[in-house]
Amino acid sequence: MLTYQKIASLLQAHQDCLKSDNIEWADNHENSIISICSNNLPSGSGIDNGVKFSFSKSNPNKLVFLTSYHHMDDAGYYNGWTDHKIILKPSLAFGYSMHITGFDKNEIKDYLSDVFASYFDKEI
Repeated sequence: MLTYQKIASLLQAHQDCLKSDNIEWADNHENSIISICSNNLPSGSGIDNGVKFSFSKSNPNKLVFLTSYHHMDDAGYYNGWTDHKIILKPSLAFGYSMHITGFDKNEIKDYLSDVFASYFDKEI
């Protein structure tokens, strides 16, 4: 199963458990999602604060991830952060479509799209 599929499946299970008041298993599914994000999504190389999953903004047909990018100037000094949401939605043609919000400083959205696609498309 691909990373984004596993997260969507766990989110569906999490929401089903919440609806049936099965808090123990809802917590287990939530912890699994958090673990997948911390162990299987990018960290470092500018994505220095890791990636957080937004349970409040996500549903099984829309996954929302929160991240920041730490930019460097031409001399190699850090010169600020940009905050981004990585939003995945189903696509009949491509499995998912990705939209990245936030300021596109130094065309960072193209880079983030490539980086995140490589992680979301991995088997776990």
